[in-house]
Amino acid sequence: MLGRCRRRQFDSRAQQAVYAGVSDFGQTGVKGCVISYPSTLQLLAISLKQVKVERLAKDGLVSARNIMAEVLLGNNNHVPILFSYSVFSRPSSVPLGSGYEVLIQKFLSMYGEQLDVHRKFVIQLFSEEWGQYIDLPKGFVVVEKCKLRLVPLQVEITTLGNLSSSSTIFFCCDMQERFRPAIKYFGDIISVGQRLLQGARLLGIPVIVSEQYPKGLGSTVQELDLTGVKFVFPKTKFSMVLPEVETALAEIPGLRSVVLFGVETHVCIQQTALDLIGRGFEVHIVADATSSRSMMDRMFALERLARTGIIVTTSESILLQLISDKDHPKFKEIQNLIKASAPESGLLSKV
Repeated sequence: MLGRCRRRQFDSRAQQAVYAGVSDFGQTGVKGCVISYPSTLQLLAISLKQVKVERLAKDGLVSARNIMAEVLLGNNNHVPILFSYSVFSRPSSVPLGSGYEVLIQKFLSMYGEQLDVHRKFVIQLFSEEWGQYIDLPKGFVVVEKCKLRLVPLQVEITTLGNLSSSSTIFFCCDMQERFRPAIKYFGDIISVGQRLLQGARLLGIPVIVSEQYPKGLGSTVQELDLTGVKFVFPKTKFSMVLPEVETALAEIPGLRSVVLFGVETHVCIQQTALDLIGRGFEVHIVADATSSRSMMDRMFALERLARTGIIVTTSESILLQLISDKDHPKFKEIQNLIKASAPESGLLSKV
């Protein structure tokens, strides 16, 4: 193919690419010509903006035809995609360069009501080369029109709600100083959150803490002792499921359950919980350690989350479930933590 290249008159961008050795526009997928000249890669990286062309070309995920099409089309911000699930197929679009996280969120937004949250899923891409769907390649990003489908794995995940300290992590979400005057029962939420953090230290359970825009909203409140916390992540996204958090989770062997608490129930807690179950984790929300600016938002969020299969529970239930036996070596310490009942923080008035 490359040996038969002829220089032709195209516009300046296409001409530069052709001079670098790209001529075959008839092939797609990994069989096509992949650009490997640094100068051309730099040119295309500018044209495609967020698309990391160098990495894609190296991995064999982008063909000459794909890249040249983008150059000739110019700055096209969205790419059309056919999203399929079960018997449904719906056309939509995503931003150029979107990866797995954006695609899974798109599927959830389009088919959330049909999805069984107690199952794991895989995204597949239709391959012209093979004439059928294949599992989404590692590092895949959207650069051209394509067909995707969401396939449930055959093994169902039964959510029993059992907790083990060896397979559990705690998420403490956005317990920051600027929220103090706005959040209902914030003092009670801090008190219960501190119990959970103490319990995590006693039982050797890793803790991840997030802070929403700390430059403007301040750091985590001083009453919460973050000694021994695994990570403290700043964020602007509402969900705690950031790329660096996903990396941290992947490094913990056998991790199955996430205990989630903080603020606000109907925003960051809710979006974090939905992202986590979408990735196959069992999620426990601590009702007496999470709140919102209004009780209406708080209670409706807890009700909605419970309907999706997320376990809504209490701090005392979590801590006693984690030790599970009076003969547990940390029973006395945990007992001391819960000797005084946790504040009900307005929950009983809504039952």
